[in-house]
Amino acid sequence: MFRVLRGFPLRPAAKAIAVPSIIESMPRSCELDLRRVLVLLSVVAAFALSLAAKDFVKPAAQPAKAYPAHDDHANDKVAIAADPYDTSDKAKIFSVNFREHGFLPIFFVVTNDGDQPISIANMQVTLTTASRAKLTPATSEDMFRRLSNPHETNPIPVPIPQKKVKGGLSQKERDEIETSQFAARAVEPHTTQSGFLFFDVEDLTAPLEGARMYVTGVNDAKGTELMYFEIPMEK
Repeated sequence: MFRVLRGFPLRPAAKAIAVPSIIESMPRSCELDLRRVLVLLSVVAAFALSLAAKDFVKPAAQPAKAYPAHDDHANDKVAIAADPYDTSDKAKIFSVNFREHGFLPIFFVVTNDGDQPISIANMQVTLTTASRAKLTPATSEDMFRRLSNPHETNPIPVPIPQKKVKGGLSQKERDEIETSQFAARAVEPHTTQSGFLFFDVEDLTAPLEGARMYVTGVNDAKGTELMYFEIPMEK
C-alpha cells in the first residue's frame, strides 16, 4: 500500500538511533548532577565536623592512682592526681592557647574509693615551684581579664609597625574556661571527680621542674580533715 517515491527515501535507521541516544543521555546528566550534589554535601559535612571538632570536650578521667603524678592515702581510700597539659599535643583539646597567655592547665583528679562521701568544699591547692614560689589556681575573672586585654607580642620597635595585638574573648572561649575548670564540692563513694586547674606561670621558666602540689581541706564524712596530699609534679 505504501510506495517509496524515487528520490525521497525514508530513514528509519536515523530515527532508531536518535531516540535511544536522547533517552540514554538523560540518566547520565542526572547522574552527574547527583554526583555534584553528593560532593557538595560531603564538603559541607566535613566543614561542619571540623567546626564541631574544635568544641571543648573534657578528658575522661581515670582513677587518680592511674596517673604518674598522684598521692594515694590508702587508709582513707582517697587518691588525688595532677596531670599537666604542658605539651602542644595534649593542649589541642582547648581552643584557647593558654600557654601563649601564660597559663598552665593541670587536669586535677580526685578519687574516693571509700564507702562514705568526702567533702572538698574547703579544699585548697597550692603549686610550689623549686624556687619556692607558691601558686594558687587562677580564677575565671583572672583568666578573662588577661585573655580579653590586648597585649603586644613584639615589644621591640621597628620602623614599620609590625606588632601583633592579641586579645578579645569570644563567648565560646568564656564557656570553655568555665566548663573546663574543676568545680566539684564533694566526691561520692566509689566515684571520681575531675576538671582543670589553671596556674599563672607567665614569669616562670620550667615551672614543673622540682615542683610539688599540696592539697589541703579534704574532709571525711564526719568533717575530719584528712592529712594533706603532696604530689611531686616531675613524674
